[in-house]
Amino acid sequence: MNRRKKIKDIYDKRMKQANLKVNPKKAKAKYISKADRAKMEAESAALENNEENNDTTEVIDDTQA
Repeated sequence: MNRRKKIKDIYDKRMKQANLKVNPKKAKAKYISKADRAKMEAESAALENNEENNDTTEVIDDTQA
């Protein structure tokens, strides 16, 4: 009985690990390094500056016309 239990426990453990690999938990978001976060923040700031510059140019163009 003891040998059967050990074999069954090993099999169950391996099946559990295989199932976790196939269906991982999706609760956590993917890790983004600090450098990547800073880079993304800089890009978004640059885009916001471009949008602000475009808005001011449109206002100036409207007043000249």
